[in-house]
Amino acid sequence: MTAATPAPATSASRTPHQIWQRTRGLLLAVLILVVAGLTVAVLRSGGQHGRLDPRSPDPYGSRALAELLDDQGISVDVVTTLDEAARAAGPDTTLLVTGPNVLTPYQQHRLHAATGGTTGRTVLVAPGGASVPRLAPGAHAEASGPVTARLPRCDLPAARAAGSTDMGGIRYTTDAPDAIACYPDDGLATLLVMRGQAETGDTVLLGSPDVLYNSRLDQQGNASLALQLLGSRPHLVWYLPSLDDPSAAQGGTGMDGENDDNEASGEGDFLGLIPSGWLWGTLQLGVAALLAAVWRARRLGPLVTERLPVAVRASESTEGRARLYRKAGARDRAAAVLRSAARSRISPLVGVSPRDADSPDALVPAVAARLRAPDVGLRSLLFGPAPADDAALLLLTDQLDALEREVRTS
Repeated sequence: MTAATPAPATSASRTPHQIWQRTRGLLLAVLILVVAGLTVAVLRSGGQHGRLDPRSPDPYGSRALAELLDDQGISVDVVTTLDEAARAAGPDTTLLVTGPNVLTPYQQHRLHAATGGTTGRTVLVAPGGASVPRLAPGAHAEASGPVTARLPRCDLPAARAAGSTDMGGIRYTTDAPDAIACYPDDGLATLLVMRGQAETGDTVLLGSPDVLYNSRLDQQGNASLALQLLGSRPHLVWYLPSLDDPSAAQGGTGMDGENDDNEASGEGDFLGLIPSGWLWGTLQLGVAALLAAVWRARRLGPLVTERLPVAVRASESTEGRARLYRKAGARDRAAAVLRSAARSRISPLVGVSPRDADSPDALVPAVAARLRAPDVGLRSLLFGPAPADDAALLLLTDQLDALEREVRTS
């Protein structure tokens, strides 16, 4: 066996210096983009928090509501683990769970067990899927609806005092006779209050978090409803579930062996955990890549002839073109080229102008008169159909060569 020799460099090969010159602009743009992104992240990291965070002044934060509650003498404590939330539950406490769908079935069962034996209030923000029967037994989540200004249409004092509010999102149904369904959307409640027994508190299912956002607190009766729902007890525990909570790794499945299907609500899946800014950033990068592709494609204009660095023999060009035709199975194109070249060489020999070389009525009679042969076979040879296989193509080549030699010697 002989070792394979490396392919020789061609005139199209680029040197490392040329590659660097062509790519340094793109690399510089990527570097500027990364530095700018890191700078913005550092500058904004100190004052921004997640959605429904009572420390966040962002449009989707809840700092304004926390300050209003503090002005009314309601203490607000932020917790991020299930153990802290369970210990804080009590008769004089309202527990606000901002992400019930993020909790595992084990966490949901533990949370319900911790709050079920107290007379406090539990407010669940947009629970959906299997989390509703675990956290609020007897209730069921239905399809989501739009968030818009709605009238309470119920006897809940907090809702009647607030009047029209921005409600919607996940809708709920229940068979519990003492439940209060408010702000209906197509007959289904977007605010559901599940009343407990004398020794237990109540559970509030809020179909949408919009009434808690900073950007919507001053609209409709949102502030009034939020303050009454969260300010019914002197203490408010604001539970922000986190992914690094040690309890999330416990249990595996729920106490009843159910698997976690939080994806039914659309908030517990992987995409629901990605901030919206990253999704928009990915879209912008895609648009930028498309524009870059269009910009590069503009360079592909018409072919420009240039002198080759080396001389290529005509026989090599002919052989290379023939191989391309054979690889593509283009016998019709090959036959057309052979016949056209033969007609171009034969027409001056029989007194036919090059302009009429491709005209059967002009060329065939002249060749037939020169050879004193019938023109039927000549017409098929010079202007016939494409050969059916490679053998017929080779036969056509031999016949054209023989015809040209006969014309030259006659």
